[in-house]
Amino acid sequence: MKVLRRYLSGQIAAAVAFVLIGFLALFAFFDFINELDDVGRGGYRLQHALAFVLLGLPAHIYELMPIAALIGSIYALAQFAANSEFTAMRAAGLSRRQALVTVARIGVGIALITAVVGEGLSPPAERLAQQLRLTAIGASVAGQFRSGMWLKDSQRDAVGEVRRLRFVNIGEMLPDGTLRRLRIFEFDAEMRLAQIVEARSARFVAPDAWRLSEVETTRFTETETPGAPPLLRTEPGRSSEFTWQTDLKPELLGVLLVQPERMSGLNLYRYLRHLQENRQDAGQYELALWKKIVYPLAVIVMMALALPFGYLQARAGGIGYKVFAGIMLGIAFHFLNGLFAHLGLLNTWPPLLSVSIPSIAAFVLALGMLAWVDRTR
Repeated sequence: MKVLRRYLSGQIAAAVAFVLIGFLALFAFFDFINELDDVGRGGYRLQHALAFVLLGLPAHIYELMPIAALIGSIYALAQFAANSEFTAMRAAGLSRRQALVTVARIGVGIALITAVVGEGLSPPAERLAQQLRLTAIGASVAGQFRSGMWLKDSQRDAVGEVRRLRFVNIGEMLPDGTLRRLRIFEFDAEMRLAQIVEARSARFVAPDAWRLSEVETTRFTETETPGAPPLLRTEPGRSSEFTWQTDLKPELLGVLLVQPERMSGLNLYRYLRHLQENRQDAGQYELALWKKIVYPLAVIVMMALALPFGYLQARAGGIGYKVFAGIMLGIAFHFLNGLFAHLGLLNTWPPLLSVSIPSIAAFVLALGMLAWVDRTR
């Protein structure tokens, strides 16, 4: 039985790797064609486009692994069925439960690889790719508004009470993390405007400060006068440098370069906490974090979904028909993932439920198909 499991595992793993390489080649070709439109802009050359495409491959590995696992497993199992190898394995004592456990073990290994790529390899590669592209073109990153990106930050005391509330406007962020056209509107605990800081540029200084250059400040103070309402006085100031301490670190601002779905789980968690502490809408990032946790498990579900195809004999359809069915199932799973993610955001469903429904539905379908082929064989 150990020999059978080793043989089954080896064939399925080889088929999954073959399908994944094929998908990566196809997606890399389309990405390269898409990048050719920007070749010639600024200093962006053919070698930069090629490097950008190669750095994007880890993200594609993460996104395509469940579909590759499904199609590769169906291909390997369909070959076993066509050559009557699966029939021989069952005659040798490989029960349906043992086959499911064997396939699940392979899926766990591939799921771990998917998690490692998605957490440790894809996010830095994606960020490096965007930095390379922006640097070569000579562009910068701006927010969704004409004035740039707006962020909310707070300064708290030892017991967690808000001492200062700050609204930060970043005009643009360069690929190296430098901020330009920075404006900070600082309010006190009673929401009275206390200070406005404007800087031409800012660079991060570890562990928790930014060094602002060419700074103009305007302080607002109230002056008490007997028998009259308090007067608001302004105190303008200028300095070549100013140190600004904040929790807004480059890792949090990395959301400008990398889409939430392609961020690491750690950075997603940090940015999510920052949004929650400042009472901002964090639905999109909470959904992306749970998807990051659940998505690798979809590999196991997809491989369980492929197992029933091994019980279908050649007369039930050739290998091509079964692979085509696997492609259709993979496309359906991909679209269901996107559909329920959007439905979850629109209807404020629990993020874990939104990202889990497609995998749960696929697993129920796999168990139903296994029960059906078991009755009809």
